Amino acid sequence: MRKFLTELRGKTVMTNDGQILGMIENFVVDTSSGGIAHVLVTPSEDVESRLFQQDASGRLVLPFKSMRAVKDVVVMDIGK
Repeated sequence: MRKFLTELRGKTVMTNDGQILGMIENFVVDTSSGGIAHVLVTPSEDVESRLFQQDASGRLVLPFKSMRAVKDVVVMDIGK
């Protein structure tokens, strides 16, 4: 399945066990390979942000390779 990044922006991100992490705000691209390296997620109020890597703006920095399913929500396989 192919998706445009603009279709993913604003989608809810949850873990494979059902915890809502937040909403996709942006992506980080590896300029040498052209691949997507990370997904930047605005955390929901219920998320313990300190358990995740964060950028200077407080967004969660999640590895793109952890993205498992994209439908109404984006499911990330995150091992904490």
